[in-house]
Amino acid sequence: MEQNQTGETSKPTVPMSPKRKKDSLSIPMAIVLSGVLIAAAILFTDQPVPQKLAVAQTITAKQKGADITGAPLELLTLKADDHILGNPKSDVVIIEYTDAQCPFCARFHQTMLQVMNNYGKGGQVAWVYRHFPLDQIHPYARKAAEALECGAEIAGNQGFWKFEDKVFSADTKSIAEANLPKLAASVGIDEAKFTTCLSSGKWAARVQRDFEEGVNIGVKGTPYTVIWNRKTGKQIPINGAYPYDNVKSILGLVAASAQNPN
Repeated sequence: MEQNQTGETSKPTVPMSPKRKKDSLSIPMAIVLSGVLIAAAILFTDQPVPQKLAVAQTITAKQKGADITGAPLELLTLKADDHILGNPKSDVVIIEYTDAQCPFCARFHQTMLQVMNNYGKGGQVAWVYRHFPLDQIHPYARKAAEALECGAEIAGNQGFWKFEDKVFSADTKSIAEANLPKLAASVGIDEAKFTTCLSSGKWAARVQRDFEEGVNIGVKGTPYTVIWNRKTGKQIPINGAYPYDNVKSILGLVAASAQNPN
């Protein structure tokens, strides 16, 4: 017997068997792994908590006999005014809720460009862009979202995606409201028409609709993405700016029909 520094008697240490040692490490390792995943979500998303969140997870899909809750299908279903890159009839759709001023969204934008280069050209996926401006921390985001809608009105779907790419490659000052007309003009959008559209505020309700639907899907930060197979009902959310290899793996889980190019 030995005494510790507090005077309490301690028992001799009994060597731990390899199996017990392994078991004793499993719980701490699980805790560490959970912590890493939570930290990753925080590190790779902008996450102010919107007030009055009404997280709706009411639709159930069947996957290998297990019930998997997911986003309400009526909110995921593509709309006539959605902005879609790729094949709008593909089984697999990638629905992204994003913020034009969010640095993590800009990072994930590069991932999505790679996804579309490898999957979109073959018509295997559709990328759907929806607005989720985080007003509390990104004061330029909402007007930039309206600006993207003006770009779509004036230059069509192709103009929208060209302008969207420019917005995410621009510095923060360039997406301030006063500078948006010149930014739009730099990708061939008529500056006078754009200025009139933006100052009218005509697309504010459209942006707010996306935001409110995002809240009801469960979006708390950006980027937030749902990869959904419309044929099988499988859906997997991505909370954060995942790198390409992770998104590629998730695509494989969501749909076996999605090929895995090198």
